[in-house]
Amino acid sequence: MKINKKKLYEIIFEADTREGKIFDVILIALILFSVFLVLLDSIASVREKYGFVIHLIEWFITGIFLLEYILRIYVLDRPVKYILSFYGIIDLMAILPNFLGLIFVGGQSLMIVRAVRLLRVFRIFKLSRYTSAGRTLARAIYRSREKIFMFIAVVLTLVMIFGTIMYLVEGEKNGFTSIPVSIYWAVVTLTTVGYGDISPVTGFGQFLASIVMILGYAIIAVPTGIVTSEMMRMPARDNTQVCHSCMFDRHDDDALFCKRCGACLDTRKDDDVPEDAGNK
Repeated sequence: MKINKKKLYEIIFEADTREGKIFDVILIALILFSVFLVLLDSIASVREKYGFVIHLIEWFITGIFLLEYILRIYVLDRPVKYILSFYGIIDLMAILPNFLGLIFVGGQSLMIVRAVRLLRVFRIFKLSRYTSAGRTLARAIYRSREKIFMFIAVVLTLVMIFGTIMYLVEGEKNGFTSIPVSIYWAVVTLTTVGYGDISPVTGFGQFLASIVMILGYAIIAVPTGIVTSEMMRMPARDNTQVCHSCMFDRHDDDALFCKRCGACLDTRKDDDVPEDAGNK
């Protein structure tokens, strides 16, 4: 039974084996198909005609995700870490909506049921686990968090300043009825969206709007540059192993032991490794 548990761990958590790759591909297909069903279910004509079939297939897919969630907990030495992790919460969110839909019943709860069922679309977040590119991007964004936070702070400061100035320049008679409304205009203009529902009329207001537009083109590429530079500094890794003890997954390609807790990464060799090998 112990061997079976280790084999299940390799299939579920590793992507460098044939069985693991097949497992990942099947889950990716189910996730995409499930999200596609959510989109179809939101179309009234399709829902009226094929609603029963869609919900039946959805329950089948939910059953598979529930089995996957149980197996992930079963094969881990410390399942609580997985349950409370980001991916553990996402996996749980992929299952809960269907069951919550059974609880919120009755005519007055129809909107709640609909909102709960739409949470199934969050299954798309499960895809990031199965692609090394997704994990690399997530790590790059995390490492750039301070720079991105500062960038957002600067942008918020700019839109508040420009919004306040525009409120003073244009005034309520030209549609800038309050500072929050003016800040909304600054956000729309700075991001080059340009809805056109509010626009400056005075010469100075139009000049100020031109400056905000030019700044928008200059600023919009900053987050991309921050994340890209961080990705360039990150070493390329093909290692897909996940530590069965602490769930750490950022190991070097030649790693034999987890750099966080010292556990053996190859579960097939656990029985052959001395207990203190990871501490040497």
